[in-house]
Amino acid sequence: MNSEVSNSKWLFSPAIDLSVFLGSALAAIILLIVGSSAGFLEEDSPDWTWITAVLMIDVAHVWATSFRVYFDIEEFKRRIWLYTLAPISGYLIGVALYSESALTFWRVLAYIAVFHFVRQQYGWVNLYRAKAKENSSLTWWIDAVTIYLASIYPLAFWMTRLPRNFEWFVQNDFIDIPNFIEQILFPIYVLSLLTYFAKSVYLYFTEGFLNVGKDIVVATTAICWYVGIVYFNSDYAFTVTNVIIHGVPYFAIVYFYAKARRETASSFYRFLSANWLIFLATLWFLAYIEEFFWHRGIWHERLWLFGSEWEWSKNLKTLLVPLLALPQFTHYVLDGFVWRRKALGEISFLK
Repeated sequence: MNSEVSNSKWLFSPAIDLSVFLGSALAAIILLIVGSSAGFLEEDSPDWTWITAVLMIDVAHVWATSFRVYFDIEEFKRRIWLYTLAPISGYLIGVALYSESALTFWRVLAYIAVFHFVRQQYGWVNLYRAKAKENSSLTWWIDAVTIYLASIYPLAFWMTRLPRNFEWFVQNDFIDIPNFIEQILFPIYVLSLLTYFAKSVYLYFTEGFLNVGKDIVVATTAICWYVGIVYFNSDYAFTVTNVIIHGVPYFAIVYFYAKARRETASSFYRFLSANWLIFLATLWFLAYIEEFFWHRGIWHERLWLFGSEWEWSKNLKTLLVPLLALPQFTHYVLDGFVWRRKALGEISFLK
């Protein structure tokens, strides 16, 4: 192992990594403190929180997959069957589920989303391990168990104490699990965190090895998931701690991918990825259009932002709800393929 922390251990650069991983977690904690002082923890998230966290981060980051796949014509052609069949099959499955019941549809989507959120944190840890050339199977097991439990234990806590004052998508989208699962996981969860950071300290003092980015991902995941789900029973707390640390780093990796692809991409792609402002404005526009239909046709909320409501029949909802949810489903599924190191080809920033 190298004896110093060099830029090669960072995914993007020291400043950017610290901003998107540590900075997003600090922003979530600051918002939590502000919200606690303002009394937001005892009520639903205020509209400004929904706009900034849900609309501009959560929904927008889903659409960022377009820069990785559908806006990149060359990439789309390279794996055309995967990129075509994923949304088609997702829509057909969604219609079948919604035909059974709306709750069945949302319950399945919620569990897929949870899997995606958990796996993304594991993915960051694996990328940092690869960048630092960590090859030990022992440290891989410690890292993997810790980052998984950092999110799985809070979820187990949540599912053994239903209902909570927040939900993933809709009320009752999670199913109760037996209390003993959380009771068994808790000591393993605590032991894994202690082992992980003891291992990091040991490697630093014995080999001079330090992987700061990976340690930040593990620490911020553990803190934000515990605080947002276990410590507080609050919709506001869950929103700011869950969404920000998930979406902001994803914006970064997609933007740097797009930046690396610009030289060989189409003029349309180069325009949309010309700078951060155009990149984010594109995603915010797509997110707004999606939520426009959700709120007018399904939720009938925040009509001050989206206009008057529409009344859709049950049969029409069966066709349109899975269609509106398709960007989410496609994002969840394709993320399991497109960020694998072999799938990135010659994109240099993750080598």
